[in-house]
Amino acid sequence: MRRFRARHNASARPGRSALTSEVGWFVVIGVASTVGQALLYWVMRHWSPPVLANLASLLVVTVLNTEANRRLTFRGSPVRAVQAHLAAGGLFVLAYVITSGAVLLFRHYRPTASPAAETLVLAPAFALVTVVRFIVLRLVVFRRRNR
Repeated sequence: MRRFRARHNASARPGRSALTSEVGWFVVIGVASTVGQALLYWVMRHWSPPVLANLASLLVVTVLNTEANRRLTFRGSPVRAVQAHLAAGGLFVLAYVITSGAVLLFRHYRPTASPAAETLVLAPAFALVTVVRFIVLRLVVFRRRNR
């Protein structure tokens, strides 16, 4: 019984520690991405309409986020950079629709809102998209195949 328990615990730890490591890196990268996207949006919003500021800031952050996750969160995955970025393109479209929708809806109800107020609405929407991104990247793009 003791052997079984020791073997079972030893085999359970690598999977758990891998997931813990992935979640840890993803949180760090996700927070940095959310802050970066919010700052870029806020700066660009001073001379661009909301949808263009969101598009540009989201595009920059998505490329950096995908590469950081490929190198740190899902390191060791056989997925190549081009494959990862192409798959992230679909996530980019989803992120753009959700975040732009949030900002445009906010602007509809608060047409005189400042760029800072828009950014405060945009950040949680981007954080929500980041959670969806982790799930899709982990389960679809960087899934580990058992051999």
